[in-house]
Amino acid sequence: MAEQGTSELAGLLAAGERAAFHGRPDAGVQPLRTAIELAVAEDLPAEAAAAGWLLGVCLSSAGRYGAALAVLDPVVASAGSGADDETAEARLLGALAAATVASIHRQLGRHSVAQGYDDTALAVSDGAGEAGFDALLGLAADAVGLGDAAAAAERLQGAADLAEGRPEWWRQRVRLGWVRAEVALLEDRAEDAVAAAHAAVELAEHSGAPRHVAKGLLFQGVAQVEAGRAGEATATLRRAAILAESLGTVPLQWPVRAMLAALLAEDAPAESDRSLAAARRAVQTVAEDLPDDLRADWVSRPDVAAILA
Repeated sequence: MAEQGTSELAGLLAAGERAAFHGRPDAGVQPLRTAIELAVAEDLPAEAAAAGWLLGVCLSSAGRYGAALAVLDPVVASAGSGADDETAEARLLGALAAATVASIHRQLGRHSVAQGYDDTALAVSDGAGEAGFDALLGLAADAVGLGDAAAAAERLQGAADLAEGRPEWWRQRVRLGWVRAEVALLEDRAEDAVAAAHAAVELAEHSGAPRHVAKGLLFQGVAQVEAGRAGEATATLRRAAILAESLGTVPLQWPVRAMLAALLAEDAPAESDRSLAAARRAVQTVAEDLPDDLRADWVSRPDVAAILA
């Protein structure tokens, strides 16, 4: 019976991982909730933590940030305690969870809060391995949000050094491209940003990761706008919108649709109106899952408030 339970748990974790990184994120929610229940019943804390981290990824990718934080916070709290029985796997998963929590706060525009969680991930991971990479890259993105180009470039280079010689790290190398694009835009290098985002899209396509393709297209579209290539940006963002909506990735839908609404306002007002309405629905969907304090911060963000107005 134990072997049967272990086999079932492995299958649930595999299904959750596929949904998180290669399919519709919300398809992983129920398998991963079941995996947590089974792992707890079988007294398998590492498997429960792995399922919790993956569940947090799936929920946050679907825009269910409040639910994701509720799942991830215990995983973060269980790592880095210094307890004698703390395992390397527990520290790894705790660091990955902390970096994911940081990503959620960053998506909400809370860059200073995100920086604190990325610092935690960096400390727990000792700046090594996949979790160390996530922490360093997250700190680079935090610095972009805070307008600190020098810190962003330094952290970005640290993450790139960790990924050097690791071709199997497709997810990490795709995300490197995103942040390279962000740093390039911060430094007014729009064409470099277009190139970095395009390379990330190609790698994500090669890796069979549609959610990462959609996000890469968002970065590419933003960079094309900044480079004065509005026609190309419109085509890129239309593709991003269709893909994001097919995957149910709400956090990608609202910025893509908001940008399309702005780009199309003069030449295609009807499509512009539809895109703005879609952006508004996505913003409201995010708000509905947030606790009261985070919801207040979210809806008061200038870009979000403009969509809701």
